[in-house]
Amino acid sequence: MSATYLLHLADNALILGQRNAEWCGHGPVLEEDIAMANNSLDLIGQARLLYQRAAELLGHGATEDSLAYFRDVPDFLNYTLLELPHSNALLPTASSERDFATTIVRNFLYSAFMVLVWDKLQKSQDSQLAAIAAKSLKEVRYHLRHARDWLVRMGDGTPESHTRAQNALNHLFSYTQEFWTPSAHETAACQSGMGMDTSTLQADWNAIVDQALEDATLSRPAAGGFVSTGKQSVHSEHLGFVLADMQSLARAHPTATW
Repeated sequence: MSATYLLHLADNALILGQRNAEWCGHGPVLEEDIAMANNSLDLIGQARLLYQRAAELLGHGATEDSLAYFRDVPDFLNYTLLELPHSNALLPTASSERDFATTIVRNFLYSAFMVLVWDKLQKSQDSQLAAIAAKSLKEVRYHLRHARDWLVRMGDGTPESHTRAQNALNHLFSYTQEFWTPSAHETAACQSGMGMDTSTLQADWNAIVDQALEDATLSRPAAGGFVSTGKQSVHSEHLGFVLADMQSLARAHPTATW
């Protein structure tokens, strides 16, 4: 279960890193193109460290590459929120491949959560995970600040930007319920001292989110409805497309060295 918990954390970082990398060359301004690329590199760097530690625990020839490139959809344990496309079905322009507001809202909701998670995991009884958490916390604090700044800029901006931000929030907010629904591997990691109980973070996360939404003049959507199950290996139809794009080169040349 210890390795499974690490895979959950690694898959989160890898899949969101892959999603954010889709903005490379498509950012609304050059500075944001670079910022999103740096965000992706941070996340993929976190994923590498976590996969390396998981591979140590798994043994049997597992490597960071085999865990990232040669596992299939049912093997991944990331939150469903992170695999969703950048498009927003609630917007009239949903045919567009990328809606920047959707990306910003997702990054904000997830980063506000991971700031709290990494802070707690600095005290993990697994010393390597504690060290990864300390490094990752510095990075995700920047991710949160970047996403929050854009959230406020868009929410408290023009009528168009406000509408896009609110629609993105309405579209994505229900997926955050998965943060607070425990899985077997999280419970086991918490009991062993490696992990932590995410339900203890909900009040602090609510405070971060509510203050940002107030500053952005956005309304918090009501909770409830379907609770997504990505971290329990039951995914949306979108993860398969992400993995196909990400894994195609490695699978085409499985014995290659780079």
